Amino acid sequence: MDDQLLHPSRILVVDDQEANALLLQAVLTRAGYTRVEMMTDPLAVVERCSQQPPDLVLLDWHMPGRGGAELLEDIAFLTEEPNWMPVLVLTADIAPDTKRRALSLGARDFLTKPIDVPEVLLRVRNLLQTRYLRVELERINDQLHERVLQRTRELEDAKLEMLDRLALAAEYRDDATGQHADRIGRTCEMLAVELGLDPAEATLIGHAARLHDIGKIGIADALLLKPGKYTAEEMKAMEQHAAIGARILSGSTNELLTMAEQIALTHHERWDGRGYPNGISGEEIPLEGRIVAVADVFDALTHRRPYKEAWPVATAVNEVLGEAGTRFDPLVTAAFERLDHRLLVHQPATAPTAVPDAPPARTPAVDTDAAAA
Repeated sequence: MDDQLLHPSRILVVDDQEANALLLQAVLTRAGYTRVEMMTDPLAVVERCSQQPPDLVLLDWHMPGRGGAELLEDIAFLTEEPNWMPVLVLTADIAPDTKRRALSLGARDFLTKPIDVPEVLLRVRNLLQTRYLRVELERINDQLHERVLQRTRELEDAKLEMLDRLALAAEYRDDATGQHADRIGRTCEMLAVELGLDPAEATLIGHAARLHDIGKIGIADALLLKPGKYTAEEMKAMEQHAAIGARILSGSTNELLTMAEQIALTHHERWDGRGYPNGISGEEIPLEGRIVAVADVFDALTHRRPYKEAWPVATAVNEVLGEAGTRFDPLVTAAFERLDHRLLVHQPATAPTAVPDAPPARTPAVDTDAAAA
């Protein structure tokens, strides 16, 4: 390694004998090191090291007030992983126990006085070189870690984009704008937050909700786009989209797809047990399914479908609130009531600004919970 890389290193010389400290400072400076600092007060060392940790400490062992052993214990948080600030102990004490104790307390090297200048410079160079390589390795590891995180984020974004496009493909079959899935996702995330769910969980529900109607891929266009009245047989066939969607999404270990499977299967279940496909009720219905049920019906009411015109927002809100405890979970409905409902409705630029006083008449044979949503 080029010594020029090491010369800007911060070196702290600690010795209560000023002459010794000055000697070491002069030796290191003549060797090309440009940032050599000396201290003769051992009591001030900890504060100095805490404020700006040096790259290397040259430490005398026997000092009044605070000896080398005590100082090594005081700065252990800097000499241990992950900081690894090396300490070179210099002492006239040649007892083997002294060397063993110094090394056991975190010193990286040990020299006896009187010092041999070439050896001191070699030890200093080796310790600084090792620290430099460790710091460089950590920097490279940090860069690699950041690249991995970036790649993970990109893969996650790509996965979410593919899922959103899959949802969009299904929605285009009965939603000319292709925006129904996006609105449902946004509304469900807002509802989840209003219910007090963790933000990450709310976001997950928002993404998974976009796939709630993926099962419509398996419904014939003639039925899916039919205006007006459904026969009982057609209604039964239409209801199959919930089970179809669950089958499409089943078998995954991915948390988002697992939740999406539950939503696809249960978003037409009712609080009172009169929903489909399994007729479960109350809290038997997963919370995410109960959330999507409210969002889905509200969106269906406030947007035009082949069998109905869009309802005014206020009228649709009242319809949803009126079904609390029957069709919908009362707690989810209460959370829905607290939202700004205008934010839940995307109005196309060409949409008329006038809002009728009364809702358009519903096709009598069309169940809003089944066909409209």
